[in-house]
Amino acid sequence: MKSLLVIGGGITGLSAAWRARALSKTVEITLVEKERRLGGKVLTELRDGFVLEAGADGFLSRKSAGIDFCEELGISGLLREQVRRTSRSFVAQGHKLHPLPEGFSGLVPASLDALQETPLLSEPGRQRAMEEPAIPARHEEEDESVQHFMTRRFGREAFETLIEPLLAGIYAGDAAFLSLKATLPQLRELERRHGSVLAGLQRRPASPARRTPFVTFDRGMAQLVSELSRRLAGGGVRIATGTEAGPISRRRGLWRVERAGGAAIEADAVIVTVPSGQAAALVARLDPRLTETLASIPFASTSVVHLAFRREDIASDLEGYGYVIPRREGSGVLACTWTSSKWHDRAPPGMALLRLYTRSQGSDEELEALTRDELRMTMDITAAPVLMRIFRWPAAMPQYTLDHPRRLDEIEARCARLDGLYLAGASYRGVGIPDCIESGSRAARQVMESAP
Repeated sequence: MKSLLVIGGGITGLSAAWRARALSKTVEITLVEKERRLGGKVLTELRDGFVLEAGADGFLSRKSAGIDFCEELGISGLLREQVRRTSRSFVAQGHKLHPLPEGFSGLVPASLDALQETPLLSEPGRQRAMEEPAIPARHEEEDESVQHFMTRRFGREAFETLIEPLLAGIYAGDAAFLSLKATLPQLRELERRHGSVLAGLQRRPASPARRTPFVTFDRGMAQLVSELSRRLAGGGVRIATGTEAGPISRRRGLWRVERAGGAAIEADAVIVTVPSGQAAALVARLDPRLTETLASIPFASTSVVHLAFRREDIASDLEGYGYVIPRREGSGVLACTWTSSKWHDRAPPGMALLRLYTRSQGSDEELEALTRDELRMTMDITAAPVLMRIFRWPAAMPQYTLDHPRRLDEIEARCARLDGLYLAGASYRGVGIPDCIESGSRAARQVMESAP
């Protein structure tokens, strides 16, 4: 193979280009990105001493793809751990904050003792959750929603109060429609193998934690993008920003990608890393059924609102990482991260930086009112912020709904017939940074393994 085109300059596309270059020093690699910047949803702004993350503010250290990738790049020394605190996270209930029970593992309570003591659950709710080891296991192959599974195993109250808000902070979706197979297959496997989620968690060998659960970069997540793009350019990868890819076609044994306002690009193989809806438009000439399936993956919209305050204007000691809000509380806000308490050097001395996460796509005035009302009612913050910054992500979070596994089977079968065209990204098998890195790397390996 002589040439590879990567469409999309988010973390998936950058990872695909890196892996392809690592596997071949001779293949000609071109990466195109329609925006003027690289990184996709990884975006950091540095303003007046504040570090403002538009998207992910870190990534899971237990998913090895992320840490291993940083070590391979030689930038693991730039990683920073969470601030280690006696209190970690809270759940808002009636605008009061209660500590999340200790021992949560993969969105489920792994400690019966912690459940027994939490004031977040009523006595019947605690007893029902603690019955999980005795609940009969379900061994059918048929998928079920995350809500159905969690309620079946731990009871409705534990699901609505503890599990649902944590899940919403990841997917911004409705657990009643999310596929267990696609989102939390490890929990399904624990039940099938051990008869109980808690029993399975307790039997897993303890592995020494090298790092805190989440890590970030000393100057924000965009540092990963800048370091990676610099190394790609140094490795001979051609990066074209401000270049929008058009429909893909096949011509004389080569893939041909139209370019708005420029000559078409031809390559032996193409990796498409843009969201599935955009990918659908790109492959429309190739396979109508593939196009239809890609376009059917739903997406949720979110907004991230940063509010900074003088530390003296916040009565709370901010001893923790923030709090989540159950859907049944009726708030328009999903969660609030105490950014300056979670990470070092995110705010100037004497300042506190809070980051609120919401599904709303309202105006600046509406989002300011929504988030400040939430902080006033739950944290008694009435002072005006010294800084506000809003990032909107319309239709940006893929929803792995109950038919998502079927969609993936269809997509993979269709792509297998299109020799040399591959799909990767958060739309398919994981939305976190390590998932995207693994997805891009996997596509690049497939390209190189199939090359004559």
